[in-house]
Amino acid sequence: MERHVTILGAFHIAFGAIGLVAALAILLIFGGAAGLIGLGAASDPDAWIAVPIVGIVGTVLTMIVLTLSLPGIAAGFGLMTYRPWARMLTVVLSLLHLLNFPFGTALGVYGLWVLLSDEGRVLFERHAATG
Repeated sequence: MERHVTILGAFHIAFGAIGLVAALAILLIFGGAAGLIGLGAASDPDAWIAVPIVGIVGTVLTMIVLTLSLPGIAAGFGLMTYRPWARMLTVVLSLLHLLNFPFGTALGVYGLWVLLSDEGRVLFERHAATG
């Protein structure tokens, strides 16, 4: 079961890293779009209305993706060191991943299987008792 916990931790770190790259891409795309709209705004005064809207939408989307990705990275590192808080965090994240079809669903099912099994629970309890 220790191997499964390590694999699950690596998957959460990988998913989180992909999310960080996606957040950066969103920021660059929306920031670039706002800049291009701003360049064209000299000939169209209505375009000035779109610049802050595009910027705000990009910022909000970036923050949402970061908010969902960073806990996964923390959970992954916590799982690899058998921290009790990482088990609970990963169970919550696994439940949320179930909605992210198809890869997130697979990760969510795998995470719930590993962490809610008797062997997984005992593994974390044993590591918590030894310090």
